[in-house]
This record gives sequence, structure tokens and C-alpha cells, in this order.
Amino acid sequence: MTTANERIPCRIFSRASEASVAAADEIEQLIRERSESGKMCVLGLVTGSTPTGIYEELVRRHKNEGLSFKNVITFNLDEFFPMQPNELQSVARFMHEHLFDHIDLPSDQIHIPDGTISKNDASAFCQNYEKAIKSAGGIDLQILGINRTGHIGLNEPGSDRTSRTRMITLDSVTRTDAASDFFGAENVPRYSLTLGVATILEAKRILLLAFGEGKANIIAKSVEGYSTTSIPATFLQDHPNTVFLLDEAAASNLTRVQSPWLLNEIEWDSATIRRAVIDLSEDVGKAILKLTDADYNEQGLQDLLAAHGSAYDINLRVFRHLQSTITGWPGGKPEHEKQVGDRPGHRDDIFPKRVIIFSPHPDDDVISMGGTLIRLVDQGHEVHIAYQTSGNIAVFDEDALRFSEFVEDFCREFNIRTEGLEQLETHVDEFLRNKKPGNVDSEPIQRIKGLIRRGEAREGARCCGVLDNHLHFLDLPFYQTGRVTKSPISDADLQITLDLIRKIKPHQIYAAGDLSDPHGTHRTCLSVILQACRQCEHEDWYADCAVWLYRGAWQEWAPHEIEMAVPLSPQEVARKRAAIFKHESQKDRALFPGSDVREFWQRAEARNSETAKRYDALGLAEYAAIEGFVQWDGNSGLDL
Repeated sequence: MTTANERIPCRIFSRASEASVAAADEIEQLIRERSESGKMCVLGLVTGSTPTGIYEELVRRHKNEGLSFKNVITFNLDEFFPMQPNELQSVARFMHEHLFDHIDLPSDQIHIPDGTISKNDASAFCQNYEKAIKSAGGIDLQILGINRTGHIGLNEPGSDRTSRTRMITLDSVTRTDAASDFFGAENVPRYSLTLGVATILEAKRILLLAFGEGKANIIAKSVEGYSTTSIPATFLQDHPNTVFLLDEAAASNLTRVQSPWLLNEIEWDSATIRRAVIDLSEDVGKAILKLTDADYNEQGLQDLLAAHGSAYDINLRVFRHLQSTITGWPGGKPEHEKQVGDRPGHRDDIFPKRVIIFSPHPDDDVISMGGTLIRLVDQGHEVHIAYQTSGNIAVFDEDALRFSEFVEDFCREFNIRTEGLEQLETHVDEFLRNKKPGNVDSEPIQRIKGLIRRGEAREGARCCGVLDNHLHFLDLPFYQTGRVTKSPISDADLQITLDLIRKIKPHQIYAAGDLSDPHGTHRTCLSVILQACRQCEHEDWYADCAVWLYRGAWQEWAPHEIEMAVPLSPQEVARKRAAIFKHESQKDRALFPGSDVREFWQRAEARNSETAKRYDALGLAEYAAIEGFVQWDGNSGLDL
């Protein structure tokens, strides 16, 4: 589907996995067509988290359905410079681990920019790379991703549409975005080799894939904005055979999704009405109950008035819905607190409730819903926290060395002799002092870093009043790689989660719906939880269970999305901050901050405060902060 204001065709899928399958379908069809006609198929490939689903599907089809790659020639889009092919962050290693080592593609048909050449040889290498593409007949199908500045390949903003394959200096935004893979922005190479914009535009067919809320803004600018060197992806508007494959989150800022009433006549359901009225209120700067028929007409909402009556009636309907989302009792009220006119919650007859708060990393619980966590405990519910991963890769080496030295000094001070301690001390000291950026930690170092974060999690939970025996450190196996790239979800991950849920039989589950986490741990952890819920949904106890999704570390729910808004007093904001501060290894500077350089407590407070201000501006009660939640009902487009 393409609307008049979209300059690039877009296909929107409910799940990222569906978009990956659609891309794999095109690739398979092209490979088979070329094979049947005795021709080679030339593919332009890309690395990163986005295309991994495509490569997994292609590998599956090779192993299970006989898809052969013997007639395929590949050209990768870019490579950091300098870069050895065996380094963790290299394109060569990525491609072999995710695709080449699992299919029958001849090695002499693989082309990847060489990050080992000298700077003096870079120009000649790039010219030869261009010649190799032309000798192969040009790229038949080019896969692309996109970052938040809109670069394609590693063509930074300012790249000209006539640019060719070359060495380029990376800007600070790109290096910050790549920091997660390099264990800190200071370790990201300053240069890269990349196909030029003109080279990319010469591909016969281009598929650009983008997933997650973090891509929504740049996708809207690339698709609906004007062509500009400041956003290289806009050059794709002039390509005759390009399509964007998006999940619903990445497409959320497109006009057809955000304001479809501006394009066509639509079916006005409750969700669409709510979004339109809230947008109108914020656009004109009036509280909802102050909006007039003239405001609706001037903003192109005549059809809404025609279908649902006066502005007064519509305003009241939306206002009452927003008002109903606000509750200071996220787990429901006990009988002695209930009053006439209270809005009933999910199974409000059950009190107290058993609650599991799933935290992908050891600090997401307090960062994203610390205020609600405090409320649930203070109001008498049985609150459990399940830490899904150890978070050990996000601890600085100097912290691990400091803790190791403390153990050494402690044992000497009290004359404690522990078998193997001296060898461990020597290993930690030698390993960390000789470790190079990006090296995977040894198993003992990983365990030390995991224990650091486990201790911080305990202190943060105690600060909120959670009992020690209600803390569950799951250490899901998918995370235990020692590097940013994780293993796929396994039966073991699912079984660990199922065992906990079935043991506690919770009335409420809280899970992170914050899918812009740059290393994908949140998305994977959520997938495990939702798969477990799917398996439990026919069990008797599950009928009394509600699943709530929180955000806060990377972005926030918008008012039109929020289904439960928990207001926080200034005192509760301060208690939440104190709990976050217990995570000292993440304080001052996180190892993987993503694109937001603020500390996590600053991000959380700013987002919670902004939500409260938006509710206030819409005409609702004024609070210091609000934590928002959306209920998962099993029909969400979230990845499973």
C-alpha cells in the first residue's frame, strides 16, 4: 500500500519476523528464477540486527527446502576501517556466522570490503570493488537497513547522490549508535569503507527493512520528506524499484498510521477517535474539554464530527476514557478502600494479588516502573521480581577489577584461605590488564560482573521493599554469550520462564515493552514471556492474570496508547531515584547508553514528568510524574 504523500512504497507488517520472511521470499524467488535460466544472482547484503531474520530464514530454506546458493554472488555494503576479519565486530565474521557458513555459497563468490588494507590502498581497492560489481552484471537485489540519521550503507549525512564506493569518516552519531557492538564509543573505528549512494541506486531492486519505534521518525522523514543530502535515504525516492518493509512500530510516524483521517475516509473506532482528539488538543494547545467544532473543522476532522456528533460529546467521551486510565492502585483496592464510583480494575475482587515483574536487565524494573513497584509493595501485594539476564556485559572492567581486589584484601585481612583464590586473582588481574577493546570476557570475569549486577539488583529491590526470597535471577541461556550478539531463544529459556510463572501463578505480570533497546535484549526477553503466556493461557489460574507492558528506559507510551496511568508524588519519584542509584555500575556513565547520553534515572524522570505534563495539558489532574502501561491481550503485533 502506498499513499499519495509517500514518495517510497511501504509495506507494513504486524511483526518484524513477517517482514523478514517477505524479504526472504523475494530473494528465494530471484535465486530460483536465475538458476532456471542458467544465470547468476547478484545480491547486495548488509549486517546489523535488522537482517538477521532474513538470514535465519534463508538458512532454514537451504537446510530444509533445498534452496541452493551456488549461482549467487554477494557484495557486502560496508566495513569498518581498520578491521580484521576475525574481530567480533567485523562484517566478514558477522556474515559467516549468520549466513555463509551455513549455506553452499562458493567462497570465491563472496565479496566484502577489506578492512585490513592500508589507507594508501583504499582508493584503488574501492575502484576495484566497483569494477567487480559491474563485471558481475550489477546488483540484482540490494538489502538495506537504516540508522536514526538516515544513512544507507555508511554514507553519512552530506553524502552526495553521485558518490561511489570510498573510505568515509564516521560522524559522532554513527559511532554512538555502534558503541554497543564495540563496548564503548571510544572503541568504534573512525573510518569505514562503503558503497556510494550512486552505486546503491544502480541496484535493480532495493529492499530497505526497519523495525522498532526507534526508526519511526527517520522512516517518516525518508518516505514523506523531500530528497536531501542531510538524509541519504531520501535519495531512494528516485529509485524506480525500491520498497520499505516495516513493522508497525517503525511505521508509526507515517501519516497513514498517525493521522489516517487526513488522507482518506476512515472507520472511526474508539482508538482512532482517541488519537485524533488527543493530537488535536496538543496541536491547538487546548485542553480536550475546551475543543470546539471550529477546532475540529480547521484541523480536517469534519468527518469525525459528521459521524459522531458535536465536539462536546466527542470531547467528553475521550476525556472520560483518559480519566479512567489513572489509578493510584495498580493492583486494585482492598474492600475497606473501595468507594462508590470507583472504576473497577482487572479482577478487582482479588486482593492482595501475586505479581511478577520481569526485568530484562537487572535495573529495568526500577528504571521503568519503580514508582508502580513501590506502590504495589506498599499496598500489600506479593511482589516478585524476575531478572531475566545477568546484565554482565554492561559492567566496566575497572569495576570487576575493583571488586576482585576487595575480595583479595578481605580474605587477607581476616586470614581467610580459599582454594583457588590466588589463581583467580592472578587470572583477573592479567586478563583485564591485557584485555583489548571488544574482546569477550573469560568465564570467571563474566561471573564476577554478573555478581556485581546481582548485588545491585538486590539493593534496588530492597529499597522498594521487595523481600529477598521474592527475587528470582533467571540467567536465561540466550544471553550468556559474553558479547552483545546473543543466541536465539531456546527451549531452555522458555522452560525457565514457564517454571517460574507456573510456580507463582500470578494475577499480574509486568514486562518490558520498551523495544528500542539497541542490543535487542528487551525484545528477546519479551518474546520469551509472551510465548510462555501463550502456553499458559488455557490453564485455570491464567484466567485471573493480566499482562501489563511498561516502558521508560528507551521511550515512553503516548497518552493515546496508555491503558493504565499510575501517578507518582514527588516523594515517590525520590524513592524511585534512590532505587535506581543502587545500580552503581550503571551510574554516571552506562557502558551501553544507546543514542540518549543521559543517565537512566534522568531519562526515566524526564519521561515520567513529560507524561504527567501531557495529561495536565489535556485537562486531566496535575501530577509530578506518571508511569504508563499498556495491557497485552494476546492479539498484539509484538514479535513472538
